[in-house]
Amino acid sequence: MPIEKFKSKLHQMTRMTPTVLWNDSCSTQELSASIEKNGAVGATCNPVIILDVLKKEMHLWRERILSLTRELPVANEADIACRLVEEMTAKAAGLLRPIYDRLGGRDGRMSIQVDPRLFRDAKAMVDQAVRFSALAPNIIVKLPVTDAGVTAIEEATYRGVSINATVSFTLPQAVAVAEAVESGLQRREREGKDISQMGPICVLMVGRLDDWLKVVAEKKGIIANPWIFEWAGVAVMKKAYQIYRERGYRLRLLSAAFRNHLHWSEFIGGEVVISPPYDWQKRYNDSDVQVENRMNRPVDPDIIEELERKFEDFRKAYEEKAMKREEFDSFGSTQRTLRQFCKASGDLEALIRDFLLPNPDASPTLG
Repeated sequence: MPIEKFKSKLHQMTRMTPTVLWNDSCSTQELSASIEKNGAVGATCNPVIILDVLKKEMHLWRERILSLTRELPVANEADIACRLVEEMTAKAAGLLRPIYDRLGGRDGRMSIQVDPRLFRDAKAMVDQAVRFSALAPNIIVKLPVTDAGVTAIEEATYRGVSINATVSFTLPQAVAVAEAVESGLQRREREGKDISQMGPICVLMVGRLDDWLKVVAEKKGIIANPWIFEWAGVAVMKKAYQIYRERGYRLRLLSAAFRNHLHWSEFIGGEVVISPPYDWQKRYNDSDVQVENRMNRPVDPDIIEELERKFEDFRKAYEEKAMKREEFDSFGSTQRTLRQFCKASGDLEALIRDFLLPNPDASPTLG
């Protein structure tokens, strides 16, 4: 049997381990490259990424936005922005459809996120998730792991939506998502409804937990060994992975919010999804970090001990019973991330507003 030639380190990972790669962007240019060079089999996205892609690829979308303003003569900027996001997502989903068909729905999925401003309204999130799921067979819908979001995750799963739980940083959130998905799947099974092509995911935004603990250290004047911060999200992801396997939950974990190579290298070998932006994929491929199984390698217990001793928020993130569901919305990482996502949604609508109501005092900037 000939030795396989790998196109990149990430391609080696996807071919030699159960760890799979998704591209963190709806950019068709980046997604195509990630599929071809690195073996990507899915894609994630969020409002910040959508806005960034649109700004970089405005030349590809300007005429379509103008067409939408004519096709929807009474629509406001929010309606047109939503329609545009749907079309961008559907276009990217087309690139992944052959993979979805080949893998029977486990991968080959394109993510779309419900409006983050709905994070307190379970019914509104479910209604939007059902609508988004109908855009293409291989759509996966992102819902935030807030108190209302957990309710929405169970109901959306019951209605046949493959969910991608996001705004998630902690073990209590990951377990709550898994239980909600299991409940939704079991409800479908009891009614004889098909679940064979559903592919639910739970994100852990590992880098954003690290970011928050650094903020806490500054706010409270806590001195800690600097390297421990880079392991906080890794420790939570590894613990959640072991619990998922022990309990047989029917969904996978996904690592997101990349800040260093540990957020990739420490999860190689696990039956998980790694979803870095394309720029991070290039950095990993060009690095001297080797592709080897590390998922079951425990985090240094001295690092965990220091994190737990000095940071209450790490204890909340790392211990399964340390945070109740009603506390999810007030967790620092949740608030920071939702604020960023909500702002990006508003900024996207402001961009569309410039097409509907061009500023007569400004120089042309669109094009």
